[in-house]
Order: sequence, then structure tokens, then C-alpha cells
Amino acid sequence: MSSNTDEDVIDDKPMPLMDHLKELRTRVLWSVGAFIIAFAVCYYFSQQIYAFLAQPLADILVQQGGGERRMIFTALYEAFFTYLKVAFFGAAFISFPIWATQLWLFIAPGLYRSEKRAIYPFLLASPVLFVMGAALAYYFIFPLAWQFFISFETPPGSGGIPIQLEAKVGEYLSLVMHMILAFGVAFQMPVLLTLLIKVGILNVETLRKGRRYAIVIMFVVAAIITPPDIISQIGLAIPLILLYEISIFAARWVAPKREE
Repeated sequence: MSSNTDEDVIDDKPMPLMDHLKELRTRVLWSVGAFIIAFAVCYYFSQQIYAFLAQPLADILVQQGGGERRMIFTALYEAFFTYLKVAFFGAAFISFPIWATQLWLFIAPGLYRSEKRAIYPFLLASPVLFVMGAALAYYFIFPLAWQFFISFETPPGSGGIPIQLEAKVGEYLSLVMHMILAFGVAFQMPVLLTLLIKVGILNVETLRKGRRYAIVIMFVVAAIITPPDIISQIGLAIPLILLYEISIFAARWVAPKREE
């Protein structure tokens, strides 16, 4: 028992308050510097990044065979600010590993070794799950949702006034970023639930008994954070239900360690 206690120690060395503040400043400067560099690179390639985000819509428009299609902006500054948002979005995504690492390097010395070993899997799983959620939105949800919305166009010669989509660059980017962030954050649910199991706030039996309520809540959440179409809502709710079941499976693996 004593050997386990001796092994579970804090690696941090006593430091004056000013030294901690200096270290915090260094970590913040590294994080800010990484973000600024990533922002400059992303702004240089902002048109290409925006073209990548708009590609699902472009593919649908090409399939419609409607000839030359375009996206518009109605304010002089809209396109400029849209590219700034693209650069900010890309920089935050690219620089995340760096400032997350700096944050970990700052707080890790104050943790016990057992706490570090417990947190490592969640640190690795969180970005992977976020990328999986973003990829699901981009490669699966976007084509289906955009196809649904564009189906309400009225082509010329069908009687009445033709109705044709001319998407605004700013509104489209806002919708895309909202969807990607919503799916990425929603995919963090297994990490959150497993952490709650790990610290003893929840248990496996609670997750099992609350399954039916969780399914209802997931559909409600999906209806709130996605556009008002059934495709996006179901496309988010079903993966969340699957992730909930994965969380129950992961809880079985985590809970015995807590009990021991």
C-alpha cells in the first residue's frame, strides 16, 4: 500500500508565485504566437479554404445542371469579413493542439501521476471525436441537407416566377461553421459521460436507466443546434444515440477501476 502511495506523487517543484505567473505568461505567448502564425497562413489561403467549405454546395449545383451559378455578397465589406472569419476558424482549428499542449504543460506538474494517467485517454479522444463529428457534417450531412434545401427551387418555364438560390457568402459560412462546431462539440459526449463516471458523479446503471430520456433529449438538442430540416436533425441525433451506447460500454471499463 505504501509503495502505491509513494508512487502516486506530484512531480511539481515548489515555485514562488511570480515564477508561476512568468510560466503562465510564457505559455500564453506561445499559444498567441501559434494562433497568429496560423491566422496569417489561413488568411493567405482563405479563398481556397472557403472553396473547400463551399464544395458540397457546388457539387449539388453542378448536379442540378442549372448552368453558371454563383454566390453573392450584398455589403462592400462582407467578402472581406467572411475571409477573416475563415482565417479565424482555420487558425483556431490548426493551433488547437499547440495551445492545448501549452495548457497541459502548465497544469500537469500540479497533478498526481494517477490523475495524469486517467486524463491522457480523454485528451487523445477529444480531438479525434471532434474531427469525426466535423467530417460527418461535411461529407454526409451537408450534401443531403443542401440537396433538400435546393429542391425548393422553381426553374424557369414551370409556371409562375422562377425561384433560384443565390447564396450569400457570409450566411453560408456562418451556417457551415455552426454545423461543424455543433457536430464536433456534440461528439464530445462520450468524453463528458466517461469523465463523470470516472469521478463518481454517474454510474453505469444510471446511464442504462436514463437511456429513454437521453434519446428524447438528443433529438431535442439536435433540433435546436441544427437547421430546421429533418435530415440534419436525424443525422445528428442517431450518431449521438450510438455515442451514448459507446459511453455505456466505456463506463463499464472505467467503473471497476473506480470501485477498486
